[in-house]
Amino acid sequence: MTSTPTPPAAPSATTASWEQLVTVALLGTDRRTPPGCEPGPGAAAAVLDAAAAETVRRRAGLRPARAARRPERAPEDPRPPLPASAARRLAMLLADRPGAAAGGRRGAAPDLMELLPQWLATANARGFAAPPEALPALLDAARGRTDLRPAALRFAGSRALWLARLNPDWRFALRGTPGGGTVPPGPGDGDRVHRLWDEGLFAERVALLAALRARDPAGARELLASTWATERAEDRLMFLDSLRTRLAPADEPFLEQALADRSRNVRATAAELLSALPGSALAARMAARAVTCVSLDRSLGHAPDGAPVDARDASRAHDDHALERSPAAPAAPAAPAIAVEAPHECDAGMERDGVVAKPPGGRGERAWWLGQLVEAAPLATWPARLGGRGPGEIVALPVADGWRSELHAAWCRAAVRQRDGAWARALLGPPTAPEAGGPGAVSLAERAKLLGTLTPGERADWVAGFIATHGLSEAFQLLGMCEVPWAPPLGRAVVDALDIARDGGSYPWSFSGVMGLAERCLDPAEAGRLDGLLAVPDESEDAAPGAGGYWAEAFQRLATTLRLRAAMTRELGVG
Repeated sequence: MTSTPTPPAAPSATTASWEQLVTVALLGTDRRTPPGCEPGPGAAAAVLDAAAAETVRRRAGLRPARAARRPERAPEDPRPPLPASAARRLAMLLADRPGAAAGGRRGAAPDLMELLPQWLATANARGFAAPPEALPALLDAARGRTDLRPAALRFAGSRALWLARLNPDWRFALRGTPGGGTVPPGPGDGDRVHRLWDEGLFAERVALLAALRARDPAGARELLASTWATERAEDRLMFLDSLRTRLAPADEPFLEQALADRSRNVRATAAELLSALPGSALAARMAARAVTCVSLDRSLGHAPDGAPVDARDASRAHDDHALERSPAAPAAPAAPAIAVEAPHECDAGMERDGVVAKPPGGRGERAWWLGQLVEAAPLATWPARLGGRGPGEIVALPVADGWRSELHAAWCRAAVRQRDGAWARALLGPPTAPEAGGPGAVSLAERAKLLGTLTPGERADWVAGFIATHGLSEAFQLLGMCEVPWAPPLGRAVVDALDIARDGGSYPWSFSGVMGLAERCLDPAEAGRLDGLLAVPDESEDAAPGAGGYWAEAFQRLATTLRLRAAMTRELGVG
C-alpha cells in the first residue's frame, strides 16, 4: 500500500514581521494580508493571533536592564504655607479654562485665568510657598503662558525645578535659572560662575549674566569682556543688552570698544547705550554734530496766527503802517524760530558712532540722519543752544521749513532714552490739548513711552485728563503705562467714560480691551460705584439693538471681578 505524501503546511501569519503586521492593521485585511495568511473572513483573526504571538516574542527578547536610580528627595521650602482659603482660591484659578460663550459673549462670570498674574504677584510679595499639590497645574499654566513664568517660578520655588528635571514638558523652568539651580551662583561662588560661563548653554549664560549684572555690574562686565572676542555676533548682541541694567559711566570704555565691532547690530546697540549716558564721549560727539543742524534763527518771526514770517517782510509791513500806530505802542518783536539744516552726508565717523546710513522705506536720507543725531545728543545741549530756554519754551518755538515733526519726534526718543521727565512733560503737553498727541508726540506709542518717564501719580493724572477730554478710543495703550491699582482719579475717569459710551448706544465690544484692563487694574474699592450701572438701561431709538443688555452684563462682570479681587487680597492677608 502506497501512502500519499502529506503536502507541506502553508506558512502562517506568525511568520510575518512586526512591521508587516502593523502595515496590515493600518490598511485593513481587505486590502492586504500578511505572508502565509489567506484572504477571507478569517484574516482579521489570524492577524490578531499573529500580533499576540509576536508581542510575546518581542518581550521575551528584551534583556533585563538595571533599575534606574531613585531621584533625590525634593528640597524643603522654608517659606510659610498659604492660608487654606488662599490655597483653595489658587486651585480655582488654575482649574479655570477660558472659553467663549455662545455667540461670542463672555457672560457675567469673571475670567479667573486673567486674575492669576495678580494673585501670584500678591502671594510673592507676601512670601508664601506654593502648595506641593498645586505645582503640576502651576507649571502647566506657566508652560502655556510665557507672561506667567517669572512670577509662577518664583512662587513655585525650588520644588518646581526638582519636578522639571523629571518631566520634559517643564524644562522651560530649568532654562529660566542659571544651571538649573534654585538660585544663581552667589557672590562668593566665583568658581561656579566661571564654570557656568565657560561651559553653560546659551540660555544659562544669558540668565547668569543678567543675574550677575543686577548685583555686581562691574563683575558682569568683566566676565563678558573675558570672552567677548570669541563670542558669535548674535550672542554678543544678546549679552550686550544685559548692560542696560544699572548702566553707568564705568561701562563707557567697554562700550566704546564695542563701537568698532564687526556686527552692525552690536555697534548700534553700543551706541544706543552710550547715548543714554549724557556724559559719555559719544554723547558729546553727537551733540557737536547736532548743534550744527539746529539753531535759533531770528530772521524768522512768528505771526499772530502762529505762522512763521520773514523778518524783512515784517519790517516792510511796519513801515507801511507806521502812521497808523501810536508811538507809545510799538510792535512787539517777533519771536524767533528754530532753523534746521539736516546733514548732507553720513560720514565714517557718524557710522562708527551708530548712525545707520541707509534709511527705511519712505524716509528721506537727510531726515533719517538728523533724527539719529538729535536723539543721541544730551538734552542738556539744547537750552544753551537755543537762547537759554527751558524744555517747554523750546518745544513751543516754531520750526522752519516743515522740520517740526522730525525734530520733536527725535526729542521724544531722547527724552525716553535719557529718562528726562522735564522734556517728557513738555513734549506730552497738557492732556486737554486739542491735538490729542500733544505738541511733540507723533504716535500713541511715543506718548506711552514718554509717560513711562514720569512718576506714577503724574501718569495717572495725565491719562485721566486725556480720557476726560478725548474718551477711551485711543487710551488703551496709555492705560497700560499706569500703576496698578489705578489711582482714584484715573479709575473714576475710566468708569465715567464707559458710562458715556453706554449712553451713546454702541456695543461694549468696541471697548472690550479697556474693560478687560479695568477688571485687572481698577481699584476694588470702586466696585460700589458700579452698582448704579448694573440695570439694563432704556434704549434710545438710535441705539444698537440689545446694546443695553450687553452693557449691563459687562458691568456686572466688572463689579463681580472687583469684589473677587478684594476677596483674594483678604485671603492672602493683605489689609
